[in-house]
Amino acid sequence: MKITVVGTGYVGLVSGACLADVGNEVMCLDVDAEKIRLLEAGQIPIYEPALQQLVQRNVAAGRLHFTTDVERTVQHGTIQFIAVGTPPDEDGAADLQHVLVAARNIGRLMTDYKLVVNKSTVPVGTADRVREAIASELLQRGVETPYAVVSNPEFLKEGAAVEDFMRPDRIVVGADNEQAVYLMRALYAPFQRNRERLIVTDVRSAELTKYAANAMLATRISFMNELANLAEKLGADIEMVRQGIGSDPRIGYDFLYPGCGYGGSCFPKDVKALIRTAADQAGMELKVLSAVEAANDAQKHVLSRKIKARLGEDLSGQHFAVWGLAFKPQTDDMREAPSRALVVDLLAAGATITAYDPAAMLEAKRIFGSEARLSYAEAPMQALDGADALVIVTEWKEFRSPDFDALKAHLKAPLIFDGRNLYDPKVVRARGIEYFPIGR
Repeated sequence: MKITVVGTGYVGLVSGACLADVGNEVMCLDVDAEKIRLLEAGQIPIYEPALQQLVQRNVAAGRLHFTTDVERTVQHGTIQFIAVGTPPDEDGAADLQHVLVAARNIGRLMTDYKLVVNKSTVPVGTADRVREAIASELLQRGVETPYAVVSNPEFLKEGAAVEDFMRPDRIVVGADNEQAVYLMRALYAPFQRNRERLIVTDVRSAELTKYAANAMLATRISFMNELANLAEKLGADIEMVRQGIGSDPRIGYDFLYPGCGYGGSCFPKDVKALIRTAADQAGMELKVLSAVEAANDAQKHVLSRKIKARLGEDLSGQHFAVWGLAFKPQTDDMREAPSRALVVDLLAAGATITAYDPAAMLEAKRIFGSEARLSYAEAPMQALDGADALVIVTEWKEFRSPDFDALKAHLKAPLIFDGRNLYDPKVVRARGIEYFPIGR
Protein backbone atom coordinates (compact mmCIF):
# COMPACT_ATOMS: atom_id res chain seq x y z
CA MET A 1 0.00 0.00 0.00
CA LYS A 2 1.09 3.59 -0.58
CA ILE A 3 1.01 5.60 2.63
CA THR A 4 1.78 9.20 3.50
CA VAL A 5 2.62 10.30 7.04
CA VAL A 6 2.40 14.03 7.72
CA GLY A 7 4.79 14.82 10.58
CA THR A 8 8.04 13.10 11.57
CA GLY A 9 7.78 13.62 15.29
CA TYR A 10 7.61 10.76 17.75
CA VAL A 11 4.31 9.25 16.53
CA GLY A 12 4.78 9.95 12.84
CA LEU A 13 8.30 8.58 12.61
CA VAL A 14 7.53 5.39 14.53
CA SER A 15 4.33 4.81 12.54
CA GLY A 16 5.98 5.46 9.20
CA ALA A 17 8.97 3.22 9.88
CA CYS A 18 6.85 0.36 11.21
CA LEU A 19 4.39 0.54 8.31
CA ALA A 20 7.31 0.48 5.86
CA ASP A 21 8.85 -2.51 7.63
CA VAL A 22 5.90 -4.75 6.70
CA GLY A 23 6.23 -3.89 3.00
CA ASN A 24 4.32 -0.66 2.46
CA GLU A 25 5.78 2.25 0.50
CA VAL A 26 5.76 5.12 2.99
CA MET A 27 6.53 8.77 2.40
CA CYS A 28 6.95 11.03 5.44
CA LEU A 29 6.51 14.80 5.25
CA ASP A 30 7.98 17.47 7.49
CA VAL A 31 8.50 21.23 7.08
CA ASP A 32 11.89 21.02 8.82
CA ALA A 33 14.40 20.56 6.00
CA GLU A 34 17.28 19.78 8.37
CA LYS A 35 15.29 17.02 10.03
CA ILE A 36 14.46 15.53 6.63
CA ARG A 37 18.15 15.63 5.63
CA LEU A 38 19.02 13.81 8.87
CA LEU A 39 16.34 11.16 8.33
CA GLU A 40 17.35 10.56 4.72
CA ALA A 41 20.84 9.82 6.03
CA GLY A 42 19.40 7.18 8.35
CA GLN A 43 19.72 9.25 11.54
CA ILE A 44 16.87 10.08 13.91
CA PRO A 45 16.29 13.21 16.02
CA ILE A 46 14.97 11.35 19.08
CA TYR A 47 16.16 8.55 21.34
CA GLU A 48 13.96 5.49 20.97
CA PRO A 49 15.25 1.90 21.18
CA ALA A 50 15.31 0.01 17.83
CA LEU A 51 13.95 2.96 15.85
CA GLN A 52 17.18 4.08 14.19
CA GLN A 53 17.91 0.58 12.88
CA LEU A 54 14.32 0.35 11.61
CA VAL A 55 14.61 3.67 9.77
CA GLN A 56 17.99 2.77 8.26
CA ARG A 57 16.80 -0.64 7.09
CA ASN A 58 13.70 0.69 5.36
CA VAL A 59 15.42 3.71 3.82
CA ALA A 60 18.03 1.34 2.37
CA ALA A 61 15.27 -0.96 1.07
CA GLY A 62 13.57 1.95 -0.71
CA ARG A 63 10.32 1.59 1.23
CA LEU A 64 10.70 4.66 3.48
CA HIS A 65 11.11 8.15 2.05
CA PHE A 66 11.31 11.62 3.57
CA THR A 67 10.49 14.95 1.95
CA THR A 68 9.41 18.54 2.48
CA ASP A 69 7.36 18.48 -0.75
CA VAL A 70 3.68 18.73 0.26
CA GLU A 71 2.27 18.09 -3.21
CA ARG A 72 4.42 15.00 -3.66
CA THR A 73 3.15 13.46 -0.42
CA VAL A 74 -0.50 14.23 -1.14
CA GLN A 75 -0.23 12.56 -4.52
CA HIS A 76 1.69 9.58 -3.10
CA GLY A 77 -0.54 8.01 -0.47
CA THR A 78 -4.04 6.64 -0.75
CA ILE A 79 -3.90 6.63 3.04
CA GLN A 80 -2.83 9.96 4.53
CA PHE A 81 -1.84 9.85 8.20
CA ILE A 82 -1.90 13.16 10.05
CA ALA A 83 0.62 12.78 12.88
CA VAL A 84 1.58 16.37 13.68
CA GLY A 85 1.98 17.93 17.09
CA THR A 86 -1.00 19.20 19.10
CA PRO A 87 0.69 21.20 21.87
CA PRO A 88 -1.46 22.70 24.63
CA ASP A 89 -2.64 26.28 24.36
CA GLU A 90 -2.30 28.57 27.37
CA ASP A 91 -5.65 27.29 28.69
CA GLY A 92 -4.63 23.63 28.26
CA ALA A 93 -6.71 22.96 25.14
CA ALA A 94 -5.00 21.11 22.27
CA ASP A 95 -3.73 23.39 19.51
CA LEU A 96 -5.09 22.04 16.21
CA GLN A 97 -3.49 24.50 13.82
CA HIS A 98 -1.01 21.98 12.39
CA VAL A 99 -3.71 19.31 12.02
CA LEU A 100 -5.96 21.68 10.10
CA VAL A 101 -3.10 22.92 7.88
CA ALA A 102 -2.41 19.29 6.94
CA ALA A 103 -6.10 18.71 6.19
CA ARG A 104 -6.33 21.84 4.01
CA ASN A 105 -3.22 20.80 2.08
CA ILE A 106 -4.80 17.43 1.33
CA GLY A 107 -8.02 19.07 0.15
CA ARG A 108 -6.09 21.60 -1.92
CA LEU A 109 -3.94 19.05 -3.77
CA MET A 110 -5.76 15.68 -3.85
CA THR A 111 -6.82 14.35 -7.25
CA ASP A 112 -8.13 10.89 -6.29
CA TYR A 113 -9.66 9.09 -3.31
CA LYS A 114 -7.91 9.66 0.03
CA LEU A 115 -8.43 8.03 3.40
CA VAL A 116 -7.34 10.66 5.93
CA VAL A 117 -6.32 9.16 9.27
CA ASN A 118 -6.08 11.32 12.38
CA LYS A 119 -3.16 9.77 14.27
CA SER A 120 -2.41 12.86 16.36
CA THR A 121 -3.96 13.03 19.81
CA VAL A 122 -6.88 15.38 19.24
CA PRO A 123 -10.05 16.48 21.07
CA VAL A 124 -13.43 14.94 20.37
CA GLY A 125 -14.88 16.52 17.24
CA THR A 126 -11.56 17.03 15.42
CA ALA A 127 -12.45 14.56 12.66
CA ASP A 128 -15.45 16.75 11.85
CA ARG A 129 -13.17 19.78 11.59
CA VAL A 130 -10.71 17.90 9.37
CA ARG A 131 -13.58 16.75 7.14
CA GLU A 132 -14.88 20.32 6.89
CA ALA A 133 -11.41 21.71 6.08
CA ILE A 134 -10.97 19.25 3.22
CA ALA A 135 -14.50 19.88 1.95
CA SER A 136 -13.90 23.63 1.98
CA GLU A 137 -10.78 23.27 -0.18
CA LEU A 138 -12.53 20.96 -2.63
CA LEU A 139 -15.47 23.36 -2.88
CA GLN A 140 -13.09 26.21 -3.59
CA ARG A 141 -11.51 24.14 -6.36
CA GLY A 142 -14.92 23.16 -7.73
CA VAL A 143 -14.23 19.41 -7.60
CA GLU A 144 -15.94 16.48 -5.86
CA THR A 145 -13.05 14.10 -5.22
CA PRO A 146 -14.12 11.38 -2.74
CA TYR A 147 -12.45 11.01 0.66
CA ALA A 148 -13.06 9.71 4.16
CA VAL A 149 -11.75 10.71 7.59
CA VAL A 150 -11.13 8.24 10.41
CA SER A 151 -9.71 8.44 13.91
CA ASN A 152 -6.90 6.01 14.73
CA PRO A 153 -5.37 7.07 18.05
CA GLU A 154 -1.90 5.85 18.97
CA PHE A 155 -1.10 3.96 22.17
CA LEU A 156 2.70 3.97 22.02
CA LYS A 157 4.84 3.99 25.15
CA GLU A 158 8.04 5.99 24.84
CA GLY A 159 10.93 3.58 25.23
CA ALA A 160 8.87 0.69 23.79
CA ALA A 161 7.16 2.37 20.83
CA VAL A 162 8.43 0.08 18.08
CA GLU A 163 7.38 -3.01 20.02
CA ASP A 164 3.99 -1.45 20.80
CA PHE A 165 3.33 -0.68 17.13
CA MET A 166 4.51 -4.05 15.86
CA ARG A 167 2.64 -6.04 18.55
CA PRO A 168 -0.30 -3.85 19.59
CA ASP A 169 -2.66 -4.85 22.37
CA ARG A 170 -5.46 -3.01 20.56
CA ILE A 171 -5.99 -0.98 17.39
CA VAL A 172 -8.83 1.50 17.71
CA VAL A 173 -10.43 2.78 14.49
CA GLY A 174 -13.24 5.30 14.54
CA ALA A 175 -14.99 5.30 11.17
CA ASP A 176 -18.40 5.86 9.64
CA ASN A 177 -18.15 4.09 6.28
CA GLU A 178 -17.38 0.55 5.17
CA GLN A 179 -14.66 1.36 2.64
CA ALA A 180 -12.62 3.18 5.29
CA VAL A 181 -12.92 0.24 7.70
CA TYR A 182 -11.95 -2.19 4.91
CA LEU A 183 -8.78 -0.22 4.14
CA MET A 184 -7.82 0.09 7.81
CA ARG A 185 -8.29 -3.66 8.32
CA ALA A 186 -6.04 -4.34 5.33
CA LEU A 187 -3.45 -1.85 6.58
CA TYR A 188 -3.22 -3.40 10.04
CA ALA A 189 -3.58 -7.07 9.04
CA PRO A 190 0.21 -7.71 9.28
CA PHE A 191 0.21 -6.54 12.92
CA GLN A 192 -2.51 -8.87 14.22
CA ARG A 193 -1.90 -12.24 12.63
CA ASN A 194 -2.47 -14.39 15.71
CA ARG A 195 -5.72 -12.73 16.82
CA GLU A 196 -8.03 -9.83 16.03
CA ARG A 197 -7.01 -6.65 17.81
CA LEU A 198 -8.88 -4.07 15.76
CA ILE A 199 -11.76 -2.35 17.54
CA VAL A 200 -14.13 -0.38 15.33
CA THR A 201 -16.07 2.46 16.92
CA ASP A 202 -17.76 5.63 15.83
CA VAL A 203 -15.32 8.48 15.26
CA ARG A 204 -16.03 10.47 18.42
CA SER A 205 -15.72 7.42 20.65
CA ALA A 206 -12.29 6.67 19.18
CA GLU A 207 -11.17 10.24 19.82
CA LEU A 208 -12.35 10.08 23.43
CA THR A 209 -10.77 6.63 23.96
CA LYS A 210 -7.25 8.00 23.62
CA TYR A 211 -7.79 10.73 26.21
CA ALA A 212 -9.66 8.36 28.52
CA ALA A 213 -6.82 5.82 28.45
CA ASN A 214 -4.13 8.32 29.37
CA ALA A 215 -6.34 10.01 31.95
CA MET A 216 -6.99 6.66 33.65
CA LEU A 217 -3.27 5.84 33.82
CA ALA A 218 -2.46 9.31 35.14
CA THR A 219 -5.18 8.87 37.77
CA ARG A 220 -3.64 5.62 39.01
CA ILE A 221 -0.24 7.28 39.33
CA SER A 222 -1.52 10.31 41.24
CA PHE A 223 -3.67 8.08 43.45
CA MET A 224 -0.66 5.97 44.44
CA ASN A 225 1.48 9.06 45.00
CA GLU A 226 -1.09 10.47 47.40
CA LEU A 227 -1.32 7.11 49.19
CA ALA A 228 2.48 7.03 49.44
CA ASN A 229 2.54 10.45 51.06
CA LEU A 230 -0.15 9.27 53.48
CA ALA A 231 1.74 6.05 54.21
CA GLU A 232 4.76 8.06 55.35
CA LYS A 233 2.61 10.02 57.79
CA LEU A 234 0.93 6.89 59.15
CA GLY A 235 4.05 4.75 59.39
CA ALA A 236 2.95 2.31 56.68
CA ASP A 237 5.00 0.95 53.76
CA ILE A 238 3.51 1.81 50.35
CA GLU A 239 5.30 -1.13 48.73
CA MET A 240 3.39 -3.55 50.94
CA VAL A 241 0.19 -1.64 50.22
CA ARG A 242 0.92 -1.85 46.49
CA GLN A 243 1.30 -5.61 46.66
CA GLY A 244 -1.86 -5.92 48.73
CA ILE A 245 -4.08 -3.99 46.35
CA GLY A 246 -2.35 -5.08 43.13
CA SER A 247 -3.14 -8.73 43.89
CA ASP A 248 -6.81 -7.89 43.35
CA PRO A 249 -7.42 -8.76 39.67
CA ARG A 250 -9.87 -5.87 39.40
CA ILE A 251 -6.98 -3.52 40.18
CA GLY A 252 -3.79 -5.22 38.97
CA TYR A 253 -0.17 -4.10 39.45
CA ASP A 254 0.37 -1.85 36.44
CA PHE A 255 0.88 1.87 37.07
CA LEU A 256 0.75 1.43 40.84
CA TYR A 257 4.33 2.50 41.47
CA PRO A 258 4.57 5.68 43.54
CA GLY A 259 7.23 8.22 42.73
CA CYS A 260 7.99 11.88 42.13
CA GLY A 261 5.25 12.49 39.56
CA TYR A 262 4.50 11.71 35.94
CA GLY A 263 5.70 13.72 32.96
CA GLY A 264 6.30 13.34 29.25
CA SER A 265 4.47 14.45 26.16
CA CYS A 266 1.20 12.61 26.78
CA PHE A 267 -0.18 12.39 30.31
CA PRO A 268 0.15 16.06 31.35
CA LYS A 269 -1.02 17.37 27.97
CA ASP A 270 -3.90 14.92 27.59
CA VAL A 271 -5.24 15.40 31.12
CA LYS A 272 -5.27 19.16 30.56
CA ALA A 273 -6.90 18.79 27.14
CA LEU A 274 -9.64 16.49 28.45
CA ILE A 275 -10.41 18.92 31.27
CA ARG A 276 -10.69 21.73 28.71
CA THR A 277 -12.78 19.62 26.31
CA ALA A 278 -15.25 18.87 29.08
CA ALA A 279 -15.46 22.54 30.06
CA ASP A 280 -15.68 23.97 26.54
CA GLN A 281 -17.82 21.38 24.77
CA ALA A 282 -19.99 20.03 27.58
CA GLY A 283 -19.95 22.69 30.30
CA MET A 284 -18.67 20.09 32.76
CA GLU A 285 -15.99 20.18 35.43
CA LEU A 286 -14.01 16.93 35.58
CA LYS A 287 -13.33 17.05 39.30
CA VAL A 288 -11.36 13.80 39.49
CA LEU A 289 -8.99 14.81 36.70
CA SER A 290 -8.55 18.30 38.12
CA ALA A 291 -7.44 16.65 41.36
CA VAL A 292 -5.14 14.27 39.43
CA GLU A 293 -3.43 17.23 37.79
CA ALA A 294 -3.09 19.17 41.05
CA ALA A 295 -1.72 16.12 42.87
CA ASN A 296 0.86 15.53 40.16
CA ASP A 297 1.99 19.15 40.11
CA ALA A 298 2.57 18.93 43.87
CA GLN A 299 4.30 15.55 43.66
CA LYS A 300 6.99 16.94 41.36
CA HIS A 301 8.25 18.91 44.37
CA VAL A 302 8.23 15.97 46.81
CA LEU A 303 11.99 15.37 46.51
CA SER A 304 12.93 18.99 47.10
CA ARG A 305 10.59 19.03 50.12
CA LYS A 306 12.32 15.95 51.55
CA ILE A 307 15.74 17.48 50.91
CA LYS A 308 14.83 20.74 52.64
CA ALA A 309 13.26 18.89 55.57
CA ARG A 310 16.58 17.10 56.09
CA LEU A 311 19.10 19.81 55.16
CA GLY A 312 17.21 23.08 55.66
CA GLU A 313 15.45 25.59 53.44
CA ASP A 314 18.68 27.36 52.51
CA LEU A 315 20.80 24.99 50.43
CA SER A 316 23.61 27.45 49.71
CA GLY A 317 26.92 25.58 49.72
CA GLN A 318 25.17 22.22 49.23
CA HIS A 319 26.02 20.17 46.14
CA PHE A 320 23.74 17.42 44.80
CA ALA A 321 24.21 14.55 42.40
CA VAL A 322 21.11 13.87 40.29
CA TRP A 323 20.64 10.51 38.59
CA GLY A 324 18.08 10.71 35.80
CA LEU A 325 16.71 13.65 33.81
CA ALA A 326 14.31 12.05 31.30
CA PHE A 327 10.72 11.68 32.45
CA LYS A 328 11.10 7.87 32.18
CA PRO A 329 13.78 5.35 31.14
CA GLN A 330 14.56 4.53 27.50
CA THR A 331 13.88 8.05 26.22
CA ASP A 332 15.54 11.45 26.09
CA ASP A 333 12.19 13.23 26.52
CA MET A 334 12.18 15.83 29.30
CA ARG A 335 8.83 17.40 28.58
CA GLU A 336 7.09 17.98 31.95
CA ALA A 337 9.77 15.77 33.59
CA PRO A 338 9.93 15.81 37.40
CA SER A 339 13.67 16.47 37.09
CA ARG A 340 12.89 19.93 35.76
CA ALA A 341 10.98 20.89 38.89
CA LEU A 342 13.71 19.41 41.10
CA VAL A 343 16.53 21.30 39.36
CA VAL A 344 14.62 24.58 39.55
CA ASP A 345 13.83 24.04 43.25
CA LEU A 346 17.40 23.17 44.20
CA LEU A 347 18.95 26.03 42.24
CA ALA A 348 16.42 28.48 43.71
CA ALA A 349 17.46 27.35 47.20
CA GLY A 350 21.12 28.09 46.41
CA ALA A 351 22.41 24.58 45.65
CA THR A 352 24.69 23.35 42.88
CA ILE A 353 24.06 20.17 40.87
CA THR A 354 25.90 17.59 38.83
CA ALA A 355 23.50 15.48 36.77
CA TYR A 356 23.80 12.26 34.82
CA ASP A 357 21.36 10.61 32.41
CA PRO A 358 22.19 7.97 29.79
CA ALA A 359 20.16 9.71 27.06
CA ALA A 360 18.78 13.11 28.08
CA MET A 361 21.78 15.31 28.88
CA LEU A 362 21.82 17.05 25.50
CA GLU A 363 18.15 17.84 25.98
CA ALA A 364 18.86 19.10 29.51
CA LYS A 365 21.57 21.41 28.18
CA ARG A 366 19.10 22.78 25.66
CA ILE A 367 16.49 23.37 28.38
CA PHE A 368 18.70 24.83 31.10
CA GLY A 369 21.22 26.53 28.82
CA SER A 370 24.46 27.78 30.36
CA GLU A 371 23.32 27.61 33.99
CA ALA A 372 26.63 27.93 35.87
CA ARG A 373 25.50 25.93 38.91
CA LEU A 374 24.39 22.92 36.85
CA SER A 375 27.01 20.58 35.40
CA TYR A 376 26.90 17.13 33.82
CA ALA A 377 28.84 13.93 34.43
CA GLU A 378 29.78 11.20 31.97
CA ALA A 379 29.01 8.35 34.37
CA PRO A 380 26.82 7.79 37.44
CA MET A 381 29.66 7.51 39.93
CA GLN A 382 31.39 10.56 38.49
CA ALA A 383 28.30 12.60 39.30
CA LEU A 384 28.73 11.74 42.98
CA ASP A 385 32.14 13.36 43.39
CA GLY A 386 31.91 16.10 46.00
CA ALA A 387 28.15 15.73 46.39
CA ASP A 388 26.41 16.12 49.73
CA ALA A 389 23.60 13.79 48.63
CA LEU A 390 22.35 11.70 45.72
CA VAL A 391 18.89 12.34 44.28
CA ILE A 392 17.37 9.67 42.01
CA VAL A 393 14.69 10.90 39.60
CA THR A 394 14.52 8.36 36.74
CA GLU A 395 14.55 4.57 37.13
CA TRP A 396 17.16 3.68 34.49
CA LYS A 397 18.32 0.05 34.82
CA GLU A 398 21.92 1.04 35.44
CA PHE A 399 20.85 2.75 38.68
CA ARG A 400 19.11 -0.30 40.11
CA SER A 401 22.03 -2.20 41.59
CA PRO A 402 24.88 0.17 42.46
CA ASP A 403 27.93 -0.61 44.56
CA PHE A 404 26.67 0.99 47.77
CA ASP A 405 30.10 0.98 49.40
CA ALA A 406 31.57 2.87 46.42
CA LEU A 407 28.56 5.16 46.37
CA LYS A 408 29.01 5.95 50.05
CA ALA A 409 32.72 6.60 49.53
CA HIS A 410 32.04 9.11 46.75
CA LEU A 411 29.47 11.14 48.68
CA LYS A 412 30.52 13.73 51.25
CA ALA A 413 27.55 12.60 53.34
CA PRO A 414 25.81 9.22 53.00
CA LEU A 415 22.40 10.55 51.87
CA ILE A 416 20.09 9.21 49.14
CA PHE A 417 16.77 10.77 48.19
CA ASP A 418 15.07 8.22 45.94
CA GLY A 419 12.15 9.42 43.84
CA ARG A 420 11.57 5.97 42.30
CA ASN A 421 11.92 3.58 45.26
CA LEU A 422 14.68 1.58 43.56
CA TYR A 423 16.17 0.04 46.69
CA ASP A 424 15.18 -1.95 49.74
CA PRO A 425 15.35 0.53 52.62
CA LYS A 426 16.71 -2.10 55.01
CA VAL A 427 19.58 -2.99 52.67
CA VAL A 428 20.59 0.61 52.07
CA ARG A 429 20.34 1.67 55.70
CA ALA A 430 22.32 -1.38 56.79
CA ARG A 431 25.23 0.08 54.76
CA GLY A 432 25.13 3.21 56.91
CA ILE A 433 23.36 5.34 54.32
CA GLU A 434 20.45 7.62 55.16
CA TYR A 435 17.72 6.71 52.71
CA PHE A 436 14.63 8.77 51.88
CA PRO A 437 12.29 6.95 49.45
CA ILE A 438 8.65 7.72 48.64
CA GLY A 439 6.09 6.31 51.06
CA ARG A 440 8.36 3.76 52.73
